[in-house]
Amino acid sequence: MRTAGEPRVRCTMCFSPAADLTIGVAVTAIGIDTVRHVAHRKEAPLAVLPIVFGAHQIVEAFVWFGADGSVSNQTGDTAAWLYLAVAFGVIPWFVPWAVRRIEPDAARRQLMSAFMVTGAFVSIALMVGVVRGPIEVTDGGHYLAYGVPLSFGGALVAAYIAATCGSFLLSSDRRAVQFGAVNLVAVTGLAMLLSNGLISLWCVWAAVTSVAIALHLRRTDDHKHDHRLVPVIP
Repeated sequence: MRTAGEPRVRCTMCFSPAADLTIGVAVTAIGIDTVRHVAHRKEAPLAVLPIVFGAHQIVEAFVWFGADGSVSNQTGDTAAWLYLAVAFGVIPWFVPWAVRRIEPDAARRQLMSAFMVTGAFVSIALMVGVVRGPIEVTDGGHYLAYGVPLSFGGALVAAYIAATCGSFLLSSDRRAVQFGAVNLVAVTGLAMLLSNGLISLWCVWAAVTSVAIALHLRRTDDHKHDHRLVPVIP
C-alpha cells in the first residue's frame, strides 16, 4: 500500500496485451535482422537494443495478464518488476554505452562517457525505488499505469533524457544526430506527460527506435559491402 505523502513516479504504457505481443514479436524480429547486419562486434550493443525493446513489450503482455487475472498474481508482479527493471535499470546507461561503442572519434567518445556515467547514476536511483517498492499497477482500460515510490523524479527524468539522447547528438554520424534530435523532441514530450502522471506511447516509440537502428546498421553494412565489391583502380 502507498505510504501517505510518499512521492511516486507514475508511468503509463499504452494499448493492450494483444498489441504488446504483436509489437514485441515484430520488434524482436527486426532486432534479429539487425544483428545479422553487424559488421563489427563494436556494433553489437546497438544491434541488440531492438531485441531488448521487443522482449520488453512481450514482458508487459504478462503484466496485462496479471492485471486481468489470466495468470497468477506472482507471475504478474514478477513481469511488472522485470518490465521496470529494463526501463529504469538498463536503458539509461545501455543506450549511451552502445552509441559510444560505434563512435570513431576519440574526443567525442570521451564526452559520451559523461552521459554513460549519468545514465548509470539514473539507473541506480530509479532501481532503488523499484526495489524498495511497493510497485502499483493499475489497469486504465487502454493502458497500464505503473506507480513507483521515488524522490526527485523531475530531476531524474531530465537526467534520463540527457543520458539517452545526448550521445546521439554528439555523434559524428549525421543520421545518428538527426535521430537524437527526433528522440529528444519525442522523449521531452513524454516527460511533459510525466509531470501529469503519464508516460505514453513507450511501445510505439520502441518500435520506431528499433526500425531506425535496423535501417542505420543495414545501410552501414550495405555501404561497406559495396566498397568491398568496387575494384580500386590506381
